[in-house]
Amino acid sequence: MSETLLSTTIDEFQAFPYSEQCRRVFARGDHLLIGVSPGNSYFSARRITQLVHWGKEFFDSVDIVHADLHVDAQFGAQGYPPDAAARRAAKEVKATRRLAGRCPADAGRPGVRTHALSDFTGGETYRRLHAEVLAALADDRPFREAAERMALGFLRARLDGAAPTADQLAAGLRYIAAELPFFLDTPALLGVPSSVACYHVELPLTPVLFGRSDGLRAAPGQAYAVVRPTDAAADRRAA
Repeated sequence: MSETLLSTTIDEFQAFPYSEQCRRVFARGDHLLIGVSPGNSYFSARRITQLVHWGKEFFDSVDIVHADLHVDAQFGAQGYPPDAAARRAAKEVKATRRLAGRCPADAGRPGVRTHALSDFTGGETYRRLHAEVLAALADDRPFREAAERMALGFLRARLDGAAPTADQLAAGLRYIAAELPFFLDTPALLGVPSSVACYHVELPLTPVLFGRSDGLRAAPGQAYAVVRPTDAAADRRAA
């Protein structure tokens, strides 16, 4: 994990805003974005419920966005034929949508909004941000290399460590590109003053989007934080 991460512990989770700017946005407490990926065992019902409860303690508003675009790519990478990959993706997306929808109520936090990623694809703001991502993949070498590292890690975990084919890598990049508008400018997408996108690990694209001074990068009101259970919380849950 990058040494630039700054630790803030609140209740059962420990948050590491990536930079000083991210820490300032985090401290404002305007909005937390929880992104949920289908088929990712980290995002259990209990974990999402805890994140929602924690988020509403510190942030004025919380939104959950779950991925439902190009999900079949991950199953295709595992060797599923196209029809079977599509069916498996539909099943996983349906389960994730149901999970994301019920967790705010389970957390006792009504008012938390839930969205599918596809809800935004027809909007002008999303299309603009997505076009910027695609342009950066074509013309911005540091951005593309970081995106490829992210896709390779994603795919190798599903290929038992084997190197993906060029087609599999391209599919992985499409999956990532669909999510990246929310790492660039969630405030513009959701109409909030500022926002913190959270995930449980630092991503290869984090230093690119939040640490450099040129090229494609996050809007001033967009922050990124690694948010993970504290050791003490994990010990309590294991007891």
